[in-house]
Amino acid sequence: MRRRERRTRGEDTAVLHATQPLHQLPPYEILTEEGLQTIHDTSMTILAEIGIDFYDAEAQAVLRVNGVRLEGDTAYFDPAQVMETIAKAPAQFTQLARNPDNNVLIGGQHLCFAPVYGPPFVHDLDRGRREATLTDFQNFVKLTYLSPYLHHSGGTIVEPTDEPTHTRHLDMVYSHIKYSDKPFMGSVTSRANAEDSVRMAEMVFGEAAIRENPALLSLINISSPRRLDDRMLGALIAYAHARQALVITPFILSGAMAPVSIAGTVAQLNAEVLAGIALTQMINPGTPVVYGAFQTNIDLQSGAPVFGSPESQLALYASAQLARRYNLPFRSGGMFASSKIPDAQAAYESVLVMLPTILARVNFVLHAAGWLENGLTAGYEKFILDCQLLGGFHKLVQGLDLSDEGLALDAIREVPPGGHHLGTAHTLRHFRHAFYRAPLFDYNSFEQWLEEGAQPAEQRANAEWKRLLKNYEAPPLDPAMDEALLEFLTRRKTEIKPEY
Repeated sequence: MRRRERRTRGEDTAVLHATQPLHQLPPYEILTEEGLQTIHDTSMTILAEIGIDFYDAEAQAVLRVNGVRLEGDTAYFDPAQVMETIAKAPAQFTQLARNPDNNVLIGGQHLCFAPVYGPPFVHDLDRGRREATLTDFQNFVKLTYLSPYLHHSGGTIVEPTDEPTHTRHLDMVYSHIKYSDKPFMGSVTSRANAEDSVRMAEMVFGEAAIRENPALLSLINISSPRRLDDRMLGALIAYAHARQALVITPFILSGAMAPVSIAGTVAQLNAEVLAGIALTQMINPGTPVVYGAFQTNIDLQSGAPVFGSPESQLALYASAQLARRYNLPFRSGGMFASSKIPDAQAAYESVLVMLPTILARVNFVLHAAGWLENGLTAGYEKFILDCQLLGGFHKLVQGLDLSDEGLALDAIREVPPGGHHLGTAHTLRHFRHAFYRAPLFDYNSFEQWLEEGAQPAEQRANAEWKRLLKNYEAPPLDPAMDEALLEFLTRRKTEIKPEY
């Protein structure tokens, strides 16, 4: 996907917004064709004989009309119908951004990074761990907007706990529109909240435009094992009717919500995803969907989730192969960490997840920056440090340049034995971008590092997020559109009643 480059706002920020990269690396595949078929067949057995529960009357009615057998809340699917139905979903799609230069392609060889999603807490070196606020939410939207390596503004980057539960979705969607011009996600906490998100997207993009290409990409979590609850189904139905994109993702922990065996977990996960995707296509054929996999395991001694485990990476590779088999965009991965602070454990765990994410050719990567404490906390310094790694992954997925310029025979001929390439014409043509250099990583000598204050990486990151927020300037927003959005928020906040 080609876009013109544009500079970030703010003094002394000369970083260019990066284009959305293509995966040029071949995907790593852990399963043979026979193994892939075995997982698929097991999933079909789950769908046909064990079933998936749907806790919503309208969803059940849709299933019945389409010939799906229900016994109580449990739906039993015909495998042939499942495959025929999910084939109606597009292999890739474009999500609109307020700035068309920031539209993203999701699927195929396209890579899209989005920030952390959902933590109720935030952490920084100055104040430690605390409850997240709307200001924190807006700060992370701004930091995401400024990052050249995050293509998507995300959704509930943090939970603004200082805002009322029943109306905070309005403030979050508005903040994405106001403080960024990248694509964003809608609310999924209820059908009404999803409908509010659709209405706001229509105000920004136009009703007809978002039926052609979605302006919202929203996360529908399946409550494993084998059930979709009324809130998620309500949101799914609202977005499917509006033809807005959906990420259908089981939240699954091996050993608790699925078997301890990874093959069994993946078979169950696959059945759950396919059931959700089939429902969306029954509601509105052609609705864009993303096959999602959010899997890890619990620690069988403590019961706590473990992020960065080798088992979760096996599940990631296998799920990616299944998504490609069904010709669907794939979501997984992220900078996952169980660590509570941005320390060595957080770094090691994050890379253990993100490298397989790249090698598996994940299309949409939620939680690509900021994740701490098993997803309970978004870290300011962790966000900045994660973005340093994302820049490296941008370079990695470009693969090897085998063109004449990449093979550089002119430079090899120019330099005599024992000479050097520092001054060749080839080096001078490429020295600015030949190698990725993480801006905050220290490449100096020990003596120079010591002379400059001997700062560890997290302290440099602390100064960087403060600098970025200080220099932040909002992207232009039409005043009439802004006024209309604020009027909508004010009206809806008076209409929506608390549930308690």
